[in-house]
Amino acid sequence: MGGGEEAVRRVMDEKGVDRSEGFGERLLGLLLDRARLMPPQLIAPLIAEEVARIGGRDVSILLQDYAQEVLVPLAGRKLHVGQPAPMTGSPAGRAFLSADVVEVPQAHGGVRMYLPLLDGSDQVGVMALTLDAVSDDDRRLLRRLAGLVADMLVTKNAYTDLFFLARRREPMSVSAEIQWSLLPPLTMTVPQIAVAGILEPAYRVAGDSFDYALNDNILHMAVIDAMGHGLDAAAMATIAIGAYRHARRVFVSLTEKYAFMDDAISRQFGPDHFVTAQLMHVNIATGELELVNAGHPAPLLIREGRVERQLESATTLPVGFGGEEPRIREHQLQPGDRVLCYTDGIIDEHVTGGEPFGEERLIRCVNRLGEEPSQGVRADLRQLSHTLKWERGGRTSDDATLFMIEWHGGAADHLAVLD
Repeated sequence: MGGGEEAVRRVMDEKGVDRSEGFGERLLGLLLDRARLMPPQLIAPLIAEEVARIGGRDVSILLQDYAQEVLVPLAGRKLHVGQPAPMTGSPAGRAFLSADVVEVPQAHGGVRMYLPLLDGSDQVGVMALTLDAVSDDDRRLLRRLAGLVADMLVTKNAYTDLFFLARRREPMSVSAEIQWSLLPPLTMTVPQIAVAGILEPAYRVAGDSFDYALNDNILHMAVIDAMGHGLDAAAMATIAIGAYRHARRVFVSLTEKYAFMDDAISRQFGPDHFVTAQLMHVNIATGELELVNAGHPAPLLIREGRVERQLESATTLPVGFGGEEPRIREHQLQPGDRVLCYTDGIIDEHVTGGEPFGEERLIRCVNRLGEEPSQGVRADLRQLSHTLKWERGGRTSDDATLFMIEWHGGAADHLAVLD
């Protein structure tokens, strides 16, 4: 491929690949039309067929596994199926974590391209393919193609188990199945703010969960931890998240959300059950943050790569105990600030010698991460999660959740392009 404008003007190149004006638009339109009623198992072969029309070969569709350790090749006719690609140290992993295209010249000619599959800003996986040569026109077309492929995978995933089974690397508990079905996208990025979350242990998590929504200028966020383990904890987490979403869509204030969740848990499970919760509103235009903390460790404010302080709040009983109306604590973020929320499974895990991991070790790990160039919220949070797990000796006996918010500031400048 390649050759710039001259190649685009020609109808066919020397290898018989269409280079006519508007070919890219026709290809994307054809793919969209054909995919609309196509069953999920034929989507990946269709993608490989369409890539061949622009001279591409050895097409792979790689999906992230649930533990966020490797990218797993999707099996299918006409697809190149190799070994899983590690997130760290592989071209596919770099493309996934950076959300940018990675190009690798091949020893026997051609270029291997790794294109992130982005559903909005959430990384779905990576599409890999090989071309003889790459022009700027090819790059533009392939970026658009990757966006369309991501949208198709997300749409078809809603009514098939095919992609779930590809991503699962070990048996998953029933409670974990429930929790993963509750989650929003693990990453969300807009010009003013970015968020990312991660759950551990990925295949056995039960009572931990998180949720968020961006409504106008307010980011609504909740992190919860239901008492107990297994299905009992998963059931409580399901009720808590359902009540939170309902309240979010009806009420406005954090205190009303807390009261609604509290009532739902106490009515359903009685006075001996509870859910710890952390509720936030973040105004993405101003950086004003409102916090209700109901039994969680205090979030950490990270400024210029280092933990500056805890974000304190008034003492509030966990959800389900019928506590008094909580007092909202307000904080002001600065552009570039990060807020790290975590559940007690992160710091209560016992390490060598029997002592708990503790908040001080968590802070040291966060600060070490801040000494390295940032790769973005998603990649940095994943690195932090894996670092913490390594520091704990690979143990995660209790549910452990991390959720990070990064406020970029400058809302007026970001929105000026829309005026």
